[in-house]
Amino acid sequence: MSAVEPEMTARPPAAPHRRLGAHVYRRPPEPVIFPEAEEVPETNRHLELRTALYLILKRELAHGATLGSDQFVYWDPTTPRKRLAPDAFVRLGAPHRTFRTWKTWLHGAPDLGVEIVSESDEGEPAWEEKLERYRAAGIREVVRFDPDDGARPIRVWDALDGDLVERSPDDPDLCACETLGLWWTVVEDPSVGPMLRLARDREGRELLPTPDEAAAKEREAAAKAREAEAEAREANRKLQAELDALRAELAQATGKQTPR
Repeated sequence: MSAVEPEMTARPPAAPHRRLGAHVYRRPPEPVIFPEAEEVPETNRHLELRTALYLILKRELAHGATLGSDQFVYWDPTTPRKRLAPDAFVRLGAPHRTFRTWKTWLHGAPDLGVEIVSESDEGEPAWEEKLERYRAAGIREVVRFDPDDGARPIRVWDALDGDLVERSPDDPDLCACETLGLWWTVVEDPSVGPMLRLARDREGRELLPTPDEAAAKEREAAAKAREAEAEAREANRKLQAELDALRAELAQATGKQTPR
């Protein structure tokens, strides 16, 4: 009995390898443009409030976090319409660097976003739409500060099971900043009024300083150090004078006791 020949399966010829873009196309590709800025109204008070917060955050966190203020955050690489611009945001994990826009598909979503309400905002319906953008962007802690709301100036949302859920006003840890391990507090500033600040303690006594406050403390510490050094030099001078006087008295007494 002769061996059975294996059945041969006809295969189509392999397509030639072509470099990307080598074909003839009906139109050129349309790149997705992600704008870096947009003209929007901003009051002077809002500018000062967000700038102060950004500088406080940067001074404290720049060694291990990237920070932004009013730059666009994009979370969908197919469209520039899905974006938001927090007054301050923080992405933990890498030292601070400059950037023009923040794209979550390249750098990850910010861990913290802060919104400061201003006179140019459109009210609560617009906030609900903005909150949905925060949820879609994947930001896990959102803080809303309204300097004109004496009853509830600070509101906080946490990402839970794909949703952003607001903390209850009765939550004893309402003002805890879980992302940073700090506490939100409101401080009355003589020039701009209520200001959103961060503290190391729940009561808000140990504030993270602004750059101006930190510089003032450094100048105060340097002045105290110079004063202490001057006092130490004066004390040493007096001590040396007393020692010299004692030596002189001792020498004089010894001289009188020496027999001739």
